[in-house]
Amino acid sequence: MTGNKSRIQCVPTNVVTGFLGVGKTTAIVHLLQNKPASQRWAVLVNEFGEIGVDGGLMEGRHGEDQGVYIREVPGGCMCCAAGLPMQVALNQLLSSARPDRLLIEPTGLGHPKEVLQILSSGAYRSALSVEQTITLVNARHLSDTRYTENQIFNQQIEVADIVIGNKSDLYQPSDTEMLQSYVLEKATAGVKVVLAVHGEFEHALLTGASRYIAAKDAPAESHHHADNPSVSTIPACGYIKKINEGDGYCSVGWRFREDKHFCRDSLFSFLNGIDADRVKAVMNTDDGVFGYNGADGSLTELALFGRGQSCIEIISTSVSDEWEVQLLQCLSDESSKQSAE
Repeated sequence: MTGNKSRIQCVPTNVVTGFLGVGKTTAIVHLLQNKPASQRWAVLVNEFGEIGVDGGLMEGRHGEDQGVYIREVPGGCMCCAAGLPMQVALNQLLSSARPDRLLIEPTGLGHPKEVLQILSSGAYRSALSVEQTITLVNARHLSDTRYTENQIFNQQIEVADIVIGNKSDLYQPSDTEMLQSYVLEKATAGVKVVLAVHGEFEHALLTGASRYIAAKDAPAESHHHADNPSVSTIPACGYIKKINEGDGYCSVGWRFREDKHFCRDSLFSFLNGIDADRVKAVMNTDDGVFGYNGADGSLTELALFGRGQSCIEIISTSVSDEWEVQLLQCLSDESSKQSAE
């Protein structure tokens, strides 16, 4: 991280965590939209799936010409394998961006304790200044044991300095009360709860030393994700498929060659009809490039700039073989012919 340049020191760093579909990427996009124009911000994005979509969703709205630098670590929790994938990506990002602030988004199925331990150890002890850990929570999920009995969900609240009750426009008064009580039970004393809509919160909440780092918490328990190879070269058929499993969830993803275009209407209908915990995609369509974000039975579509490989990721407790059949049926006529050949 040194090279011929001055040593990187004390970069303000925030971990933005939360479970699947809670709105972490949307929150980070909002922060990037409102960052000081003169500052360079870097974002390290981790995804449970092997394909990697969130980086494309961000890059489709923010680029290096705007002082935003993004790097992805796909394929499961970035702290696995002794944190090597995370450290390689982080070193490269810090070296190229030399940022004024670093945001780290672990996968919703990641282990934030171990991420924080890596950030506060070794060479990063002087390079990074770990500030407030932001945990997004959808309070409506607190009556669902799939969340409250999930170790990762509770760990995300335990390490929080700030808990953002996201999607609060959909809350009942009892939801807010339940969130306050749950945070009081699971988090350390003094954790602040802030309600938000669309992940929008003030930059001022990022500033301040991490309580978890200051407390020097005991090491987290070891864990394991499926050991899958990284995304390889796309074959002649025009697309590649990858599957990952861990912590009771399964991810299936596809990446398509740049010349593969999709029918926008058919694609939206397909994505909107998927019954899964999480759906996200960046796709080349006959109407341009669009990003898709699906959670809690709702799918949003957003126009993006640029053009590259289409990618899609679905996370659920089980995978359907029909999804690939239906996805390929959404290809435009010319792209469909090329795939068949």
